[in-house]
Amino acid sequence: MQIDRFVGSALGAAVLFGLSTPLAKELVGEVAPLLLAGLLYAGSGLGLLLVLGLRVAAGRQAAITWPRGAEAWWLLGAILAGGAIGPFLLMFGLRQTDAASASLILNLEGVFTALLAWFVFNENFDRRIAWGMAAIVAGGVVLSAGPAFRAQGLIGPVAIAAACLAWAIDNNLTRKVAIHDAMLIACLKGLIAGSVSVALALASGAELPTRLVVLEAVLLGFVGYGLSLTLFVVALRGLGTARTGAYFSLAPFLGAAFAVALGASITVPLMVAGVLMGIGVWLHLTEHHEHTHTHALTKHEHPHVHDEHHRHQHAPGQNANEPHSHEHLHEPIRHAHAHYPDVHHRHEH
Repeated sequence: MQIDRFVGSALGAAVLFGLSTPLAKELVGEVAPLLLAGLLYAGSGLGLLLVLGLRVAAGRQAAITWPRGAEAWWLLGAILAGGAIGPFLLMFGLRQTDAASASLILNLEGVFTALLAWFVFNENFDRRIAWGMAAIVAGGVVLSAGPAFRAQGLIGPVAIAAACLAWAIDNNLTRKVAIHDAMLIACLKGLIAGSVSVALALASGAELPTRLVVLEAVLLGFVGYGLSLTLFVVALRGLGTARTGAYFSLAPFLGAAFAVALGASITVPLMVAGVLMGIGVWLHLTEHHEHTHTHALTKHEHPHVHDEHHRHQHAPGQNANEPHSHEHLHEPIRHAHAHYPDVHHRHEH
């Protein structure tokens, strides 16, 4: 299966988030970690809100679709899990866990995301995809292992692991609504996560930094978190949760590589991680999943073009310029072609 725009979106999300990490570290000395995370998320939400406003002003509001009915509850669940519960558990765990141990435990997010996608949400996978995910996660473990595990007791590590589970739930629930406007979803998640994290930080005694530092954090959050999350949601739409999570797991390596470009030294763990992650990405990029499958009768609304899965008629006066968005009906169809577990291919195997 060739690299398409969805794979590119997943890799783009990893690049933007990975490159933002070394830059964010420059602000850590001036801002408490949780407060910095909140400012970054808030910056992502506010920046995307501005872009959405410009889209509406430019007359492109027809491309924005909102989750409705049950989908609205999926989105609310994702926001609560990833924007409220996750940050709270991480803050609680960091109080009792050293940074090296926390970095190692955070690799569980990719593992939990894949396991939930495969065994709870029934996303298709095979041995090639599983081995690729394992290689990428192993690279992340090598990269973040560092000093020996020094956590004092189990409460801290368990809380951080629970935070990873909350973000994994967030990723899988977001996939349920990824068919809608990716920027709107990312904006809502950024605004909620930012507000919760800033509130938690201030309640814990953190002090707001100077206006210049706040501005730097907000701008970095817009690019490294907001645009990254938008691309992540686009990738969820086309690749499914586990595959998107696997590509996004490259972010720590990309951040470390960027740090090397800024003058940091090349280390053996970095090289080993690069090899392992490279193998994992190769296994995913060379996947070819093709079989005869049936599309059930479906009615929904999302931005689309008239490809092989969208061959419907338009009512008189309805906008037919592509891409466009309107409620449409998918007639049952049975065919065979290479595909990912995207929003139109959630069938049984």
